[in-house]
Amino acid sequence: MSDLLNHIRTRPRGEWPQLLRKELPALAAEIAKELRDSIPGISAHVADIDDEVVNQHVESALLTALGSHEPPAAGQGEGSPRGRDAHDGPLPSLSAIPSQRSNARPEQARRELFTALTSDTPPSEQALAELAGAARWPLPDFVRAIALTSPGEAQQLAAGTDGALAGMVCGQPCLLLPTPDPEARTEVATTLRGRFAAVGHPVPPRDTASSQRWAVRLLNLIPTPSAPDARAVFVDDHLSALMLLQDEHLAHALAARRLRPLADLTPRQSERLEDTLLAWLEGGGAPEAAKALSVHPQTVRYRMRQLEKLFGPDLRDPRTRFELEMALHSRRLMAQVQQQQARVPRRTRTATAEIQQPQDAARMARVNGL
Repeated sequence: MSDLLNHIRTRPRGEWPQLLRKELPALAAEIAKELRDSIPGISAHVADIDDEVVNQHVESALLTALGSHEPPAAGQGEGSPRGRDAHDGPLPSLSAIPSQRSNARPEQARRELFTALTSDTPPSEQALAELAGAARWPLPDFVRAIALTSPGEAQQLAAGTDGALAGMVCGQPCLLLPTPDPEARTEVATTLRGRFAAVGHPVPPRDTASSQRWAVRLLNLIPTPSAPDARAVFVDDHLSALMLLQDEHLAHALAARRLRPLADLTPRQSERLEDTLLAWLEGGGAPEAAKALSVHPQTVRYRMRQLEKLFGPDLRDPRTRFELEMALHSRRLMAQVQQQQARVPRRTRTATAEIQQPQDAARMARVNGL
């Protein structure tokens, strides 16, 4: 390009426009080649577009930058690479080429949109809107991610559900379902009837990865039911459990710290007092706790006197009581999860582990234990 400018400067100023128009086709071809070779992604976007068409777009952009709004003439100049295939009329901008290609391939655009929505780093609002436009997928107010057990189910449901996107995230088949009303669940449950699936909480499109992440976690926490009992489970119904088990190491640390006074008891004694303490904290008194435990209120009062000796004045501190309730709930939940996982056949557990392995370290850190 510097050679071209030097050549132009050696000629009288009045000849500059003519010389530039003569050399412009070769310059445009050179720039187009440089763009394809040096910028990742450009080659993929223009792979199905004829080189001559791309060159014409570049030349049109150069003319616009030089203050000319005339379309490049077909076959102009000795160095022009164009001939009878030149397009008549004004050309669209070079930036429109990827959009044209996406519009020609909506299925590919939908796959790209699925990847963008489930990415840990969501695209900007503008980029998301452009992807949705190319995929012919009107952006909804809310999206629910649905974790499924087999890729075939995802594709089948997507084909029969208006606006759904299907794909894989780290080996896990998922469905993205537009949700006009975040409170409505009947239609989702009907769509998934007879299938074991976990439905994520409704989120704005840019937060789809969060809905997908917790749906997968819930799917892995709940044992696979038999075919007649297969049904969809909703993250909305398990928010407290998912929050308590968000990090199992922290949950163990909290339980170990707050329930340390029970450490010297036998497992049976500890279990009995833990159940009593949790029922008392939840119910607010001995009669309510006795009803929950199906024991006599006097039995609860006796056990509470034991607990008061073990815990001392901490049982009267609101913050300690709150943390005790969290610790007791998390310990119970972790025991349930261990029991459920022990019932799962070894082959199923291995498959689940293989699904989770491809997740990167940052993602695993956020989903540790959940």
